Amino acid sequence: MARVHNFSAGPAVLPLEVLETARDELTDWNGCGMSVMELSHRSKEFIGIAERAESALRQLLEIPDNYRVLFLQGGATTQFGAVPFNLCGPDDVADYLVTGSWSKKAVAEAKRFCRARVAADSQESNFTEVPDPSEWALDPDAAYVHYTPNETIGGVEYHSVPDAGSVPLVADMSSTILSRPIEVSRFGLIYAGAQKNIGPAGLTIVIVRDDLLGTARDATPRMMDYAPMAEAGSMLNTPPTFAWYMAGLVFDWLLDNGGLVAMGETNLAKSQLLYGAIDGSDFYSNPVRPDCRSWMNVPFTLADPELDGIFLEQAAVEGLTNLKGHRSAGGMRASIYNAMPITGVQALVDFMADFEARHG
Repeated sequence: MARVHNFSAGPAVLPLEVLETARDELTDWNGCGMSVMELSHRSKEFIGIAERAESALRQLLEIPDNYRVLFLQGGATTQFGAVPFNLCGPDDVADYLVTGSWSKKAVAEAKRFCRARVAADSQESNFTEVPDPSEWALDPDAAYVHYTPNETIGGVEYHSVPDAGSVPLVADMSSTILSRPIEVSRFGLIYAGAQKNIGPAGLTIVIVRDDLLGTARDATPRMMDYAPMAEAGSMLNTPPTFAWYMAGLVFDWLLDNGGLVAMGETNLAKSQLLYGAIDGSDFYSNPVRPDCRSWMNVPFTLADPELDGIFLEQAAVEGLTNLKGHRSAGGMRASIYNAMPITGVQALVDFMADFEARHG
């Protein structure tokens, strides 16, 4: 069976080379006579896998020495609660910039554990833009400022890093991490679910500055406390070993293909190709303000919503899958993460043009 072009928002497409390596090593990793899935996380073999993965990630992101990298479980949503547990007390203020579904959920969860407040909100525009920084109401005494650089559902993206002053900046980078270079030192904490640009679902990356460790409130569950997890090398309990191994293969693939500078150039080209097709048509439209459009998640609608089902059916026949928009947004959504080749985006653009010619 031929592989399809998978535009899923997550779990998402993985590089074919990575899948082939994992296939070849599945039953016998490195001549040890067993699968990575069977290795003890305490064994020297797996410790080596873990250390190589962290080293590769540090190289890709140029992570400074005063940051710890954690390989955790629970998905990015668990971090909605872990962040306030670790960075503030119940009476402390934390500022949230709300630009879509995920940042909205993050602040709702944080309100259970601290005085989380909405410092900026684009809900009035139906989350189709990033509010102008002049409109943000940031508290200079806040424990941290939290934002979501890329909103997976709505396709809204910040194209610059917010200025939080001396307040630690926290970012949920689940759907944009590793898509281009970033300056890690601008952030106090970065977290990201793996199932978009890193690897299989089940792994969450946390990158946290040293000075933010050891300040968790007493009631913090130990498995959510960054300090003991960092001290234990992310192994307070059995970690998601296979997902960690797969992430390491993806990191190696990125390094072998030019790193994040090359990946950023490719991702920009892919997004421009798809947005060009949408903007050049009266049949398709994208609701997001052009300067806030995501490189990773591109929602679009058809002029006649009655054609949505036919579009999806015919796209699937052409090997273009998982294009249905999120249930809260409707329409279509093409997620074009790192592992989606530009040939896949071109195939989608060609299909869109043909579909418009037949149904427009």
